[in-house]
Amino acid sequence: MRQHPEPVPYSVIWTPEFLSYRLSESHPMNPLRLELTIDLAESLGILAESEIIRPDRSSEQELLRVHTPAYLAAVQKVSAPDSGTHRENRLIGLAHGLGNDDNPVFPAMHDAGMIVAGGTLAAAHQIHSGLARRVVSIAGGMHHAMPNYAAGFCIYNDCAIAISWLLDHGYTRIAYIDVDVHHGDGVQHAFYDDPRVMTISLHQHPATLWPGTGWPAELGDGAAEGTSINVPMLPGTPDSLWLRAFHAIVPGAIRAFEPQIIVSQCGADTHREDPLADLALTVDGQRLAFRAMRDLADECCEGRWLAVGGGGYGLIRVVPRSWTHLIALAAGIDIDPATAIPDSWKERARGFAPDIRPPERMGDEGRVEFDRWSGSVVGPVTGPPSAERELARIDSAILETRRAVFPLLGLDPDDPRD
Repeated sequence: MRQHPEPVPYSVIWTPEFLSYRLSESHPMNPLRLELTIDLAESLGILAESEIIRPDRSSEQELLRVHTPAYLAAVQKVSAPDSGTHRENRLIGLAHGLGNDDNPVFPAMHDAGMIVAGGTLAAAHQIHSGLARRVVSIAGGMHHAMPNYAAGFCIYNDCAIAISWLLDHGYTRIAYIDVDVHHGDGVQHAFYDDPRVMTISLHQHPATLWPGTGWPAELGDGAAEGTSINVPMLPGTPDSLWLRAFHAIVPGAIRAFEPQIIVSQCGADTHREDPLADLALTVDGQRLAFRAMRDLADECCEGRWLAVGGGGYGLIRVVPRSWTHLIALAAGIDIDPATAIPDSWKERARGFAPDIRPPERMGDEGRVEFDRWSGSVVGPVTGPPSAERELARIDSAILETRRAVFPLLGLDPDDPRD
């Protein structure tokens, strides 16, 4: 089922309090996905080998690293509806992105946001203190939240808060890699003019998906020009082409930047079954993306890797498998995608969603083999004309991003060795 390479100190951040982040009964970001992930990791014996760290809520002072006092006050006010009239609270909320379909107000929302942020901060503490080199907090990844408003299901931007904390504790080069299907706009915004932080986002093309940002020309400002890297991909991009783009851009950029730590946002909504987006990855491809980021941390950062969750709305069939692979990879365990899902877990999943057929195995038999980018616009193609068109499109996207940013990193955009 799995192989155990050399052990590396790692930990998992988990508390049942994470399940309090529930925007509404019908909202697609249902914390059931977190609960079923932990259950699956436990069923496969992964957590038996893990140190589980129970986090505290972040302090309001830590939230102010990224968010404005006015925004915190608004979240607290709408979280306690007795503090004002319904109309007053609604107007205050809407002015800060709260109370709409994406970000409905729910009881104790401020506290729920603080425990998620506290989880990612606890992960940063673990790595900084030397207690662990790899840490996973699947509840984190709220990468859309902006300084003064909520966005895209995200109340407090735990990723940016933890990165800010690391900067204040001696880190001078931090790489943030975001593989969520949506652009990591909130984290990019937080560090757009900070040359100490490189943000890399691979996402569905902004012309086809919210939030409409993440173009290759978004490079960073001033001294930080070249530290914002965006790789947009057209709807329907499968594992093989997504991985081709990742390996054509991310390793070269990371090696040039020489980070001391990698922070990874591991959204699982790139999956072909995700109901809110249009990429076509499988769990097999997602697993290889996570493994590639882990291996880059081993190569470039002495193993320092902080991984969080993010998007992902295939609550039964996708997210639990994807993030169980993530937890396992942090532990140095490679779960074979052919591994059978335990019957006990499938039965539990059916109890939550009788109409959804649970997966049978830890992979989707995805076609993850890919030809590495060769430096030409279109590589050698075997197959129908549609395959040639798809390859031409991904290679054009690769070149657009490389030509926008690689010269700023001292790299040759046309040389596949860089």
